[in-house]
This record gives sequence, C-alpha cells and structure tokens, in this order.
Amino acid sequence: MQVILDQDRCCSSGQCVLTAPEVFGQSDEDGLVMLRRSDPEPGLYADVRLAAALCPGGAITVGEATGTP
Repeated sequence: MQVILDQDRCCSSGQCVLTAPEVFGQSDEDGLVMLRRSDPEPGLYADVRLAAALCPGGAITVGEATGTP
C-alpha cells in the first residue's frame, strides 16, 4: 500500500489522525495533515482505508505500492 496526500485539499478536520495516528499527523502550525508513513504495514491497511474514506476534503489517496520485488 502507498498513501498519497494532497495538502491543498486538506480541510484540517483531523479525522485521519484520529483513525490512523500511526500513519497521519497534524501540523501544529496550520492543522494540515502530515504523513508519518507513506508505506504502512499491512496491519494498518484497514485504518488507512477508513481514514481516506472519512476525509471530507478527499485529500488522501490509497494505492498499491510500487517498486521492484
């Protein structure tokens, strides 16, 4: 899994941080989402997908990890 953020779409609701704090953080300066881990471990996949679904700004995109085996 790869997580991609579009901070321009972030509305600082913090739902992602509440849902998956291991993966998402929130800036103290402007409240925008920060990515702690762009490639979370499999045990966090469900939380990351839920965070993306709950994001009111649609700032979180979840995709397949890319790279060489």
